[in-house]
Amino acid sequence: MSRIVVLGMGGTIAMSPSASGGVVPALDASALIAAVPELAAHDITARTLRSLPSPSVGFDDLAALAEAVRAEVDGGADGVVVTHGTDTLEESAFLLDATLDPGVPVVVTGAMRHPTAPGADGPANLLAAVTVAASPEARGLGVLVVLSDEVHGARFVRKTHTSSTAAFASPGVGPYGILVEGEPRLRRVDPVSPRLPVPATATPPRVGLVTVSLGDDGELLRHAAPALDGVVLAGLGAGHVPEVMVPAVAETAARVPVVLTSRTGGGSVLRTTYGYPGSERDLLARGLVHGGFLDPAKARVLLHLLLADGADRARVEAAFAAYR
Repeated sequence: MSRIVVLGMGGTIAMSPSASGGVVPALDASALIAAVPELAAHDITARTLRSLPSPSVGFDDLAALAEAVRAEVDGGADGVVVTHGTDTLEESAFLLDATLDPGVPVVVTGAMRHPTAPGADGPANLLAAVTVAASPEARGLGVLVVLSDEVHGARFVRKTHTSSTAAFASPGVGPYGILVEGEPRLRRVDPVSPRLPVPATATPPRVGLVTVSLGDDGELLRHAAPALDGVVLAGLGAGHVPEVMVPAVAETAARVPVVLTSRTGGGSVLRTTYGYPGSERDLLARGLVHGGFLDPAKARVLLHLLLADGADRARVEAAFAAYR
């Protein structure tokens, strides 16, 4: 019998109605496990690290989570499951993927419907996550995200719907596998390495995410840039900005790392196709870092980790190159 540790962080999966209206985090990890009788077939230890709605999860919370996962693995856990709110689940899972050794399965799960809602999906998601964490096939794949009987890689998965129980998808790549009659069927995907240290600085870097839109003149970026240590630019299409915005982008890139990504939600930033002012060729020639296949939110997490570790420009470029 595999020894699985469930670490609770809060989120919809752990929410109950409040007296003032709406649902709020209320259930600990032990209560989540007790609600799923089928989990009795596993040797499970439950710990509650946080009881937060996921919009309130910060880098300090994730540093504590990463340390807790490491401690459980060092203590002999065969797999770790993290229950987490879905709003920022993709970013938290990616941070764990970028900082933890990929050997022992680490699975992040959550719920789109709270436990008292009709058709609550939390129990099924938790059972599936524990099943995957206990599976030898999940070893060496990096951090996984399991919801709706699908198994996704942390570096690809995104929340694509506000309320559907099928909200999580991996655009352009698809899931690593699915559960069939409760059994994981997984394909092999090599994780990205090397691992980065978890930030422990008292003054964390301030990394901004700027989404480009029609008619953007760059004034938002120009005003925000002096307060930032790094910027992720969610560009139009394949990594483009309006021509009028180019001076603001170039000025910022001359001072701090600026990572070029796409706001589209799928595909890689291009390199050599377009040549007009504000195209990917133009921006990369002005010193922007190619964000590859990483979506803007994950690119911001990676840049944060790198800057917190004192990475110079060459190291930033090398790290992002691993995700192309």
